[in-house]
Amino acid sequence: MKQKLFELHEMKLQMLINKKPIKYDRNDEELHALERRLLSSDKRKTEIVKGSTMVSISKIEEQSKDLKDTLYTCHYKWLNKQYDNFFLEERIEHRRARFYRDELVDDRLLDCKQKGNEPAPSVEEQRSKDSFAYDRLAAVQYAERWWNSANPAYKNFDVNCTNFISQCLHAGGAMMRGYPNRSSGWWMQQNNWSYSWTVANSMRSFFLHSKVGLRAEVVDSAEQLMPGDVICYDFQGDGRYDHTTFVVAKDQENMPLVNAQTYNSRMRYWAYEDSTAYTPNIKYTFFRIIDDTSSK
Repeated sequence: MKQKLFELHEMKLQMLINKKPIKYDRNDEELHALERRLLSSDKRKTEIVKGSTMVSISKIEEQSKDLKDTLYTCHYKWLNKQYDNFFLEERIEHRRARFYRDELVDDRLLDCKQKGNEPAPSVEEQRSKDSFAYDRLAAVQYAERWWNSANPAYKNFDVNCTNFISQCLHAGGAMMRGYPNRSSGWWMQQNNWSYSWTVANSMRSFFLHSKVGLRAEVVDSAEQLMPGDVICYDFQGDGRYDHTTFVVAKDQENMPLVNAQTYNSRMRYWAYEDSTAYTPNIKYTFFRIIDDTSSK
């Protein structure tokens, strides 16, 4: 089983390295995403010069004598070259494969989406007398340390993207506030948390309204962001934001590279065109974290 899964993902890796035209059925979202990645990389003058895949099986579920489902993870590493610069991109995929008499008959990415319609955080009109000093370096270092693991100091979830961003911001010196009202402020304490700490749509609303401590301003383009800033994603373009990422670096064209969780990623190009969640209707909100102790 493991060898067949490895061969499948090695084939996908070689498609990217060799820039082979990808033939896909219209319904095959993953191969479509690979094609978008090739097109995006070509526009950015970026190529994968080397890569690796590692498969780890976590569970085998026997459905019948001949039919077995396998839960596993695939760890991709891509060494990207852009002009004269090299950077290592990584991604973890949680997947389910189906084998019939030891032949691989189906393989797909597990779907991880937030559910529910959490209220937006309440607006806080008062301003803090204390200035907020944001340690961008400490926040980025946290994002690099924990992008592919769960910090036991916090509650962690299957859908963990926004919780991870909150942890990065907290590591950068952002102070919690609003406890114990889940619809107020931004906090995680005593095995409880605000919606803004854990839900992408609520975090975006929090940033749009916050006037105390941790605050952010919307900028017009991804190019204006710096390491330590945040991007929110509305994949369907329906007004409800689904995902958040954390800027950890800029590429040679001054565009953000991001770390994220749920679909754990490191140094990923910010636009997410290679995601199966991507649609032509995607909308982004670019947030620059406000630091009172330095000029913008």
